[in-house]
Amino acid sequence: MSSATVSRYSRVLVAAGVCSLVVWQVAAVAALPRRTGVALGLYGFVLHVVFGKAYSLIPSYFDRDLAWPRAVPGHAALAVVGAGGLALAPLDGVPGMVGRVGALAWAAGVAVFLATMGATLRDNPLGRETGTGDHNAHRRPVDRAANLFVPVVLAYLAVGTWETLAAHSGAPLLLDGNPARATHLLAAGAAALLVFSVGFRLLPRFLVADVPRPLAYAVLPAGALGPVLVAVGLPSGPLFHLGAALEAAAVIGFAAAVVVLFVRTDRDRVGFYGPLLGGFAGAVGVGLGLVFAFDAAAADLVVAHYRLNLLGFLGLTIVGVSYQFYPPTVGRFPGAGDRLALASMGAIAAGLAVEVGAAGWAVDALARGGRVLALAGAVCYAYLVLGVFLQRARG
Repeated sequence: MSSATVSRYSRVLVAAGVCSLVVWQVAAVAALPRRTGVALGLYGFVLHVVFGKAYSLIPSYFDRDLAWPRAVPGHAALAVVGAGGLALAPLDGVPGMVGRVGALAWAAGVAVFLATMGATLRDNPLGRETGTGDHNAHRRPVDRAANLFVPVVLAYLAVGTWETLAAHSGAPLLLDGNPARATHLLAAGAAALLVFSVGFRLLPRFLVADVPRPLAYAVLPAGALGPVLVAVGLPSGPLFHLGAALEAAAVIGFAAAVVVLFVRTDRDRVGFYGPLLGGFAGAVGVGLGLVFAFDAAAADLVVAHYRLNLLGFLGLTIVGVSYQFYPPTVGRFPGAGDRLALASMGAIAAGLAVEVGAAGWAVDALARGGRVLALAGAVCYAYLVLGVFLQRARG
């Protein structure tokens, strides 16, 4: 009963994230406020999916069982309400109470998640026990290194959530209330670092290839330190520059590791193309971040930077990994299969490329066309994943 509850509500969280991705792309086409897009993309899409998979992956990677399975449904409800309120808050005419309720619900959900993970990992907090079988004994050094940074992820999630709550409720701030600080704490500190930590364990097993250990040992600490320096140092100065450089090194290093795995594998799965495309998008995104970190005149690249990292790096990586967990080929409904899955990732990647290129040339109509193409890819992704969920629910 406990494992069934976790599995069911993990899918609820993933499904909510998938729907948020589609709504986010609609909001981008409609040119709604950027903060609404960030809320839908980060809180609604990325973190919902992260929560959904973390409930099953993190305990197994620490060789533990989830301590409180019945906490997952409550967290799922709070997360949906929280992300919805945070997305609506920046819109004209929306009462301020909506943002406060959203932030409070989000913070309560994160508190449930953190308490559940704390209880689960309490006697193995640094992940020395990895659950890695003897047939994968050669992977244990990287597995232990990856586990070591999961508590850092949880710390980033806690601090970023507190900043979000304080910005909407009047609670004392740890920083100065600049929303970009909370965004970097959550996107780069929690989500991206978890992608690195889980990715160095998950992807080598999916691709049946070995990750280069030096890359893993370099990416993880850089990805752990960079976000806090960026968040504290924004919008300029030595801390910001160092943080941007470290985060760029982490993303580019992870992208390089994915390329090496992709070249070494003899397996051909459509989901592998998500992290590969995401790695390329992330490399460009952090490259743009470095440009405006050192050149304030290039601040108009901020939107392209956020879209490339949130939709490109995190988004495409999540889409590809989703297809590994929920293979489109098991679908018994029209269009289900690898061809549509590949088209969904190709459309998102191509749409981003068009949007970013058009932004560089200040061609608004072409940029909107790129967003429409990304929306089409998101709709295809949602159709496949939600279709598999519905098929499973019907038995």
